[in-house]
Amino acid sequence: MDIYLPVAEMSINAFWLLGLGLVVGFLSGLFGVGGGFMLTPLLTFMGLPPTIAVGTQASQLAGTSLSGAMAHWRRRNIDVRMGFILTVGSFLGTGVGVQIFKWLKQIGQINLVIVLCYVALLSAVGLMMFFESAPGLLRRGSRVRSGGRLPARDGVVPTLTQGWGADGAFAVDFHVSNLRVNVLLPIGLGIIGGLLVALLGVGGGFVLVPAMIYLLKMPPALVNGTSLFQIIFTTAFASVLQAVSNHSVDVVMAVFLLIGSVVSVPMGTRLASHLRPEVARLLMSLLILAVAGKLIFDLFTTPGQLFAVETRLL
Repeated sequence: MDIYLPVAEMSINAFWLLGLGLVVGFLSGLFGVGGGFMLTPLLTFMGLPPTIAVGTQASQLAGTSLSGAMAHWRRRNIDVRMGFILTVGSFLGTGVGVQIFKWLKQIGQINLVIVLCYVALLSAVGLMMFFESAPGLLRRGSRVRSGGRLPARDGVVPTLTQGWGADGAFAVDFHVSNLRVNVLLPIGLGIIGGLLVALLGVGGGFVLVPAMIYLLKMPPALVNGTSLFQIIFTTAFASVLQAVSNHSVDVVMAVFLLIGSVVSVPMGTRLASHLRPEVARLLMSLLILAVAGKLIFDLFTTPGQLFAVETRLL
């Protein structure tokens, strides 16, 4: 059953969109990354313009992330204070990123920039996560990183983990994460995440998740839920800006993707609660590298359509 996408100006099989939504929603719940790192490449593989894919998936990810965050909220796996501070930074990054997106679109380079950024970013993150997680899984008896909060013993509150700038004037305590860190660090990470949402539509999660673990030193059990929590607000804000500034949000496509993803997010969340953090990161790295490999392959192969004709009203 084909449906017409008014903004993308093309027809596409509705069941393909629903199936893609199911896959993205499952990955969102499993890895806490919003699934965006898969959605834009897969939509472009299906023939949609990269600009429409980036703009539309931000609105779809808002609904997907909400479903995943609710599941983590019930398990008390969200640091709300950390999530709001990340959101402050992401709003700043999103505003700047949408303007950059608009400028690149005006000069006709946005599609190339999206593909090249995806190749560079996915390759770097995928390799980093693979070489971090694979050796630990191959070595028997290796120490496994704790996946939860540090428990209190004999009524004594655990000492807060000292992160970057913990002794400075801008240090903030995050008691849910058992962490003290300079507030500028999560704000900076939020800005990077906001830029990624605006330029690539990836939700920022696949960069924020490893950064929250290795830079902020948050407990892995809280990272996925907190990441999804801030992605809700970031992607919703990006959707509004993209629709107003760049007219790149196709609501019809977003609805079909959202229907499929909302159904499968709880499935991924349940599976994530049974996976060791190292295993989840290894699986995520392999998936990221596979997508990067397909993008690189497409860059060096002759496209089926060598040129396109676009009409504009002057």
